[in-house]
Amino acid sequence: MSETTTAPTRHDVVVIGAGFSGMLLIHRLRDGLGYDVKAIERGEDVGGTWFWNRYPGARCDFESEFYSYSDIEIQQEWSWSERYAAQPEILEYINFVADRWDVRRSIDFDTSVTAAKFDEGRNLWVVETDRGARLEARYLIAATGNLSVPSEPTFPGMESFAGPIHHTGRWPKDGVDFTGQRVAVIGTGSSGIQSIPVIAEQAAELTVFQRTATFTVPAANRPLTDRERQVTKANYPVLREAAKHTRAGILGEQPMGSFAEVDLVLARGELERRWRTTGLGVTATFNDTLVSEEANEFVSQFVRDKINQIVEDPATAKLLEPHDYPIGTKRLALDTGYYETYNRPNVRLVSVRETPIDRFTPRGIVVGDHEYEFDAIVLATGFDAVTGALERIDIEGRGAAKLAEAWAEGATSHLGLAVHGFPNLFTVTGPGSPAILTNVLASIEHHVEWIADYLEFLRREGIVRTEADAASQAGWVEQVAELAGHTLYPKAASWYMGVNVPGKPRVFLAYLGGFGTYRAICSKVAADGYPGFLHQTPAHEVTDHDSERVTS
Repeated sequence: MSETTTAPTRHDVVVIGAGFSGMLLIHRLRDGLGYDVKAIERGEDVGGTWFWNRYPGARCDFESEFYSYSDIEIQQEWSWSERYAAQPEILEYINFVADRWDVRRSIDFDTSVTAAKFDEGRNLWVVETDRGARLEARYLIAATGNLSVPSEPTFPGMESFAGPIHHTGRWPKDGVDFTGQRVAVIGTGSSGIQSIPVIAEQAAELTVFQRTATFTVPAANRPLTDRERQVTKANYPVLREAAKHTRAGILGEQPMGSFAEVDLVLARGELERRWRTTGLGVTATFNDTLVSEEANEFVSQFVRDKINQIVEDPATAKLLEPHDYPIGTKRLALDTGYYETYNRPNVRLVSVRETPIDRFTPRGIVVGDHEYEFDAIVLATGFDAVTGALERIDIEGRGAAKLAEAWAEGATSHLGLAVHGFPNLFTVTGPGSPAILTNVLASIEHHVEWIADYLEFLRREGIVRTEADAASQAGWVEQVAELAGHTLYPKAASWYMGVNVPGKPRVFLAYLGGFGTYRAICSKVAADGYPGFLHQTPAHEVTDHDSERVTS
């Protein structure tokens, strides 16, 4: 941590990030409970993921009427135009809420947290920013988002390319006009699948470089009718309460049953119906799609058959067929005309699986002995998910422990909310929570409410320091790993496992017991007085060697 002569400002809570999580934390803690809250945001305005991801075709992959806050007044005033909202509308909604809650007065924009150190003598976090500011707070809350740090590939010669290189996770605010240009897109994950059809409509030529074929299903997006909006608004409380008890935090298609129990002729018909109408419902046709290899292969082959029906060139269709992982064990993309795009005369697909990209040149990209020439290049290469933002901050906890070093063998936490060795630090939708497999807005709201209730408990009890117990954290990490081991998830080289980032430990990052079950576990922890956490009152010191003096 660097030395600075700037006098620190004092707050109750410092929040890192001003996306959906950070805004809700400000509103709940500042307006609801009276805490002095300061948020630090590297962007020039609110929005987080939706501020930066402005690439063509960016769209939510959960239904917009659920991908929003549960605030009753806002729900009644705001009306979504589409079933799956596009980035501009989502950002407009975020700004609408920011104005309503007046959150901007508690945020420092265009500012990044560079370091945070826990002062054990005063039980405070000391936070430093890239603008030379120094802040002190009892609590530090990471609202950094799961998909906020782009994964940047490094190809030889990148700096020599004469044209612009854009990453989908850091798209220019004013957009990019590809009209008449020769464009390359590297990557066919979710952001590539969303952007490729839109770029293809603009570009004179589009070349897609694909290493691994990805499963994607139609979004079945459409405008919402006035009647649908009225019915949803009238029933929001019931719908949201029901969603809290589901596996993914959202109401959706229910499975027909297990693969062994259903009539496969009926199952095939149900897959056809869901393909046309429900988006993500395809993988929920059986209740054991992510457990049974037979069930998964049945659904996987259904999608492969669809690819061959849609894509006219057999060789291109074969390249687009995913065979590397079970469907659903990587993020399942929702698309709008993705496979149809490869029928356009100006689009070509280049596999870099067997012959990887060799280098960039001033004119383009070399693969094997062929140089492809481009005017612009788009990197749709994803994110350093879940942990990337925190690991880039110099976070120092008890005993000068570094968070990046604590996570060197894989991210650990208790309940996805706290990390042993880092007192008074909370993570919203952190590693070990179910967030990345749920409607993340539901997970955000649950975490913010849980943290707010816990801070009130600490204030009432006069507790000045809290920390995840080592044994409880180890037990939670073991439970997360055990649940993952009973599924097909570990068979995929996915960002759920950190595989997309070179050198990142291979650890499954999500709790697979379901959102409803997870909520029940967290609620019981609160009801029982927060077992699994070490508590210190002003008269006591807490160390690993003095546990009998810990109040709980």
